Amino acid sequence: MQISTICWKAAKDGGDQDKATWLEAKRAAEQAESDAWSEQYQMPPLEGTTRAIAWGVRCRHQILASAYTALVIEGGTSETAWEEIEDAARPITRSGWWIDQRSSEPDDLTELLQAATSADRPTENPHY
Repeated sequence: MQISTICWKAAKDGGDQDKATWLEAKRAAEQAESDAWSEQYQMPPLEGTTRAIAWGVRCRHQILASAYTALVIEGGTSETAWEEIEDAARPITRSGWWIDQRSSEPDDLTELLQAATSADRPTENPHY
């Protein structure tokens, strides 16, 4: 069955709008969840542009949540050891660092945190 050009364009045009609306709603929900998580676990605010901060907050949430699942729930990491990992993550407040790590494997988190530079940790105080 062949679709006419007019029908194809109409379907495509509506699909792009629906996709954009869906994506915007999905990002807003992810942002709200990440913001709530950051507050619950007392994560400090990130630094960067407005857009980078929002993306960085989502990345930080996803990275740490995935690592917790892999290391603590599915792995052999204790809650005490996880708290140390979480404490090492708190001072990293440069949004770009979290964005750059978004594709990393959960098992690499400890090594990545150790490799973070002083530029990624503008403050020594993990609790503002």
